[in-house]
Amino acid sequence: MALWNDKDSPTTGATPAARSNTVADLAPRNADKPAETASDAARRAPRPEAKESLIAAELTIEGKIQGAGNVRLAGRFKGDVHVDGNVSIDPGAHIEGGVQAHSVVVGGELTGNIDKARHVDVLQSGVVIGDVKADTISVAAGSRMRGHVEFGWGEGSAPRLVSNRGSGQGT
Repeated sequence: MALWNDKDSPTTGATPAARSNTVADLAPRNADKPAETASDAARRAPRPEAKESLIAAELTIEGKIQGAGNVRLAGRFKGDVHVDGNVSIDPGAHIEGGVQAHSVVVGGELTGNIDKARHVDVLQSGVVIGDVKADTISVAAGSRMRGHVEFGWGEGSAPRLVSNRGSGQGT
C-alpha cells in the first residue's frame, strides 16, 4: 500500500522518495482533527512510578519544591516542600520551611510546620520546631519537638463529645 496519493504524484518521473515525507505529509488528512503533536504523545505515554529526588548532604539550596514524587533531603534546604508523595529528612539535614506530603519522616532538623500529612514519623535523631497536623504520628524516644501537635482529626472526623449525664454533675 502506498503512503502517498497517486493523484498528487508528479508525472515527470519523480519518485515518491524525492518528495518530502514528513510526519505531517504521511498523516491522514482530517480537517476536523489537528495533527498530533509531540506533547500530545508524551501526555498519553504511561508514566513511570514516582522516583525519589535527593538533596545530597553536601548541598545547600533555597527555593521551593513542588510536584509529585518522593523527596529525600540530606543537606540544607530553605523553603517550602509541597509534594504528592513522601518526604524524608535524613539525620544531619537542616530544613527551614513548611512541609506538605503524604508521609513525613524526620531524622534531621525541621524548623517549620508539617501540614496535611497522613503520617509523621519523628525518629530518635529528629528535631521538629513547628506545628504538626497529621492523621497519625509516631515519636521515638530521644527525639525533640517544640510546637503544637494535632493528630487523629482526619477529614470527616468529628470530635467525640463526652456527656456528663448520669455523673451527678451539671444541670
